[in-house]
Amino acid sequence: MAQEKIVQTAGREQLGAFAPEFAQLNDDVLFGEVWSRNDLLSLRDRSLVTVVSLISQGLTDSSLTYHLQTAKKNGITRIEISEIITHIAFYAGWPKAWAAFRLAKDVWAEDTAAEDSKSAFQREMIFPIGEPNTAYARYFTGNSYLARISTEQIPFANVTFEPRCRNNWHIHKAAKGGGQMLVGVAGRGWYQEEGKPAVEIMPGTVIHIPANVKHWHGAAADSWFAHLAFEIPGENSSNEWLEPVSDDAYDKLQK
Repeated sequence: MAQEKIVQTAGREQLGAFAPEFAQLNDDVLFGEVWSRNDLLSLRDRSLVTVVSLISQGLTDSSLTYHLQTAKKNGITRIEISEIITHIAFYAGWPKAWAAFRLAKDVWAEDTAAEDSKSAFQREMIFPIGEPNTAYARYFTGNSYLARISTEQIPFANVTFEPRCRNNWHIHKAAKGGGQMLVGVAGRGWYQEEGKPAVEIMPGTVIHIPANVKHWHGAAADSWFAHLAFEIPGENSSNEWLEPVSDDAYDKLQK
């Protein structure tokens, strides 16, 4: 894994004139060196260790807020931080956990709202939303979820997109046969082939995607969206993932 250099300026900005040596140690050593050794310990794990350490000491001030925000940025979810603080409570003390929860609730407020809308969307359809689509996350803009429905005969899955989420342009390659079929399940989404207008997908809409055609699909800006994805058998089939759909191109569809 390539080592990501952490750039920190808070020390110099807040204490540079009063305590320049401390500011240098904070910015260049603690963050510039220790936090930057993510080839040894990931940023997510360093955030977890830091948050636990601060809460255990009862330091529930702006420094904890900063590190909670950093933890969220580094991939710790609302569900995970809730479980982390609950676990800490039994070892560090119940009042410390209460104080930490008050800060964490504000940091993850948007995620709570998103979770509520996700739960409401699940009630709209009979298929499960499934788990975060982490294996393919690098090919998506926004968060998607995957639920394998069947692996027999023709494998297919339910794919769920949060509002504005869409996959990159991609091609289902095959020497013969192949391609994909989508069936809208719930919400509203888009499908577009290169060089053609985008097509709106509603519940019941069927999209036939030929092999070797560049395309993308995803949710509308104001709606969660789910479709069944059927993989059509083919010879020498493979997927080629290409560039993301730009915000500019995507936003034009909403108009």
